[in-house]
Amino acid sequence: MPETPIAVEARNAVKTFGQGAVAVKALDNVSVKIRQGEFFTLLGPSGCGKTTLLRLIAGFETPTSGQILLDGADITHLPPNKRPVNTVFQSYALFPHLSVAQNIAFGLEMQDRPRAEIKETVARMLALVQLEPMADRKTSQLSGGQQQRVALARALAPAPKVLLLDEPLSALDLKLRKEMQIELKRLQVETGITFVFVTHDQEEALTMSDRIAVMSAGHIQQVGPPREIYTRPANRFVASFIGETNFLSAQSDGARVVLGNGAAFSVAAPKGPVGLAIRPEQVRVVAATEAGAMPATVDSTVYFGTDTHLHLTLSDGTIIVARQQSPASGGVDAQKGAQVGVVLAQDALQVLGD
Repeated sequence: MPETPIAVEARNAVKTFGQGAVAVKALDNVSVKIRQGEFFTLLGPSGCGKTTLLRLIAGFETPTSGQILLDGADITHLPPNKRPVNTVFQSYALFPHLSVAQNIAFGLEMQDRPRAEIKETVARMLALVQLEPMADRKTSQLSGGQQQRVALARALAPAPKVLLLDEPLSALDLKLRKEMQIELKRLQVETGITFVFVTHDQEEALTMSDRIAVMSAGHIQQVGPPREIYTRPANRFVASFIGETNFLSAQSDGARVVLGNGAAFSVAAPKGPVGLAIRPEQVRVVAATEAGAMPATVDSTVYFGTDTHLHLTLSDGTIIVARQQSPASGGVDAQKGAQVGVVLAQDALQVLGD
């Protein structure tokens, strides 16, 4: 099977703002390849460099060193208006005095496209984002979700090779944000355009992405499909940033690890002290009398509707969180102060580096 061509590539990209003692290195030798037709997400906390990398691809910033390539061609110093790339901003930046159709047509008109082509493209974009009945409305008369779809349609209308999205869902309420996650992924699949999406929201990244690049302090920590990022994080930062994670200290003899409470697991690890990680859904709470279970005390329970999180303390003082479906099954007493047993899924234990 032939390898998917690369749409966008950053090669050893460095971006430094300021000079001397006040210089800030927003990107530190970042290299990444984004495939054609994929939904690729740059994920990380504020200040990690994800928006800076997006701006280098868009042409709004020039790297201090390194290269940006599009379809294999060096576009590092090409101005934004010469790149077959469009950007959807957090603010949408719509024209309130124009109708929905006029907003979508604006970019095409600036490119002097034929009138018939503009009309046909606008109609196709309105259908794509399901806004045909609102074509003649002013954008100021639309809801936040509808405005966001107009911004997407306007950006997609010129058929860019790459669409850049800079946290476009952050201004929406939770319910609408979840709906738009599905909508965005649908648009990407239907158009086949490469989407590069920036967010600090791990749920957005896991829901929509084909692949995710997790960033921290100007570096890419890990690149991979959502399931791989979640189940096999490369290091402690990725494990802690993506979802909830329990971190445990252990001693290893090379073939097994032993926790502070004496519980042993057949997990290969370097000899000496090691750090382990396990997700809360891989922690099972059972009766205190169950054979092989580690004794623990319930500190508190947090109800999330479909899930309940149990905060527990093991006999050596280690704090651990278990997630189980609500209502808790098995008849285990999960009240504060209750004595319970804890069973860890051995194949879910991971040895993590720094």
